[in-house]
Amino acid sequence: MPMTINIDKAKDIWKDKIRFARKPKLEELDIEFVKAQETSSDTSAIVAKKQELRDFPAQVDSATTTDEIKAVWDTDKLGDK
Repeated sequence: MPMTINIDKAKDIWKDKIRFARKPKLEELDIEFVKAQETSSDTSAIVAKKQELRDFPAQVDSATTTDEIKAVWDTDKLGDK
């Protein structure tokens, strides 16, 4: 009997990995945001980066294969898998 993968479970696992990887990055951006506010600097780029990180888990929802799930990972923004 061939091994099958529960795609829904795989999506949940991958979302958790993304959330774990983005947590320290969001914390760094929070610090940058506060520093920018303290100096009345523009925060729009920081806000955009934070939103992009928040959107990663939702991108997994449309995946139908494990390769598509893995393709959501952006090494530049989330680091190594």
